[in-house]
Amino acid sequence: MKYLFLTIVILFNLNAIGQNKDWANLSKYSSENKSLMPLSMKEKRIVFMGNSITEGWKNTDPGFFEGRLYIDRGISGQTTPQMLIRFRPDVIDLKPAIVIILAGINDIAENTGPMTLEETAGNIFSMAQLAKAANIKVIISSVLPANTFPWRPEIKPAEKVIELNILLKQYCEENRITYLEYYSHMVDDKKGLDPRYGDDGVHPNLAGYKVMEGLVENAIKSALEKNGK
Repeated sequence: MKYLFLTIVILFNLNAIGQNKDWANLSKYSSENKSLMPLSMKEKRIVFMGNSITEGWKNTDPGFFEGRLYIDRGISGQTTPQMLIRFRPDVIDLKPAIVIILAGINDIAENTGPMTLEETAGNIFSMAQLAKAANIKVIISSVLPANTFPWRPEIKPAEKVIELNILLKQYCEENRITYLEYYSHMVDDKKGLDPRYGDDGVHPNLAGYKVMEGLVENAIKSALEKNGK
């Protein structure tokens, strides 16, 4: 019986190791990244880095990405440490003019374990610093409002979202980075995602993405105009 138990434990651990071999999911966009055509001097590629909110964008409103040099690099469920690991292949190596970072809600949900807001913000700041070192303009998005997680109902995220957004906005102001304010346009009177703009309290629906699209296009214009670029 003891040996059976040990065998089960070993098999469980090996299975867990196998599942976590590509913890940051570097393979998800590997083929697509390699297939992207080189840019001309006049073309300006825009990369959207994020989690399920970003990944769901191209699925919910694919027309927003069609005919534009907009590259969606969202991965469902991801936290900022995972995004930081894949930031080079999924952003820097694509040589975009701008990266739009929308991240943090899954850190608050503790998808990869407990994290402080300062740790989350620090990972976003690190992505911004890597981009700037590669001459990529940065847009940091506010975290969308949420006051509940369907998959983690014991966590109450509303106040943490507000606090994280304060840290992000302050960093943008201090470092001349474009701050993309989604939160105030999508919040309801309970500090959650307005039901008009999302069905599960976290992820936007088509109407929500339409609100975001107008805001992001203004932010892209602003970012390109900074420092004459």
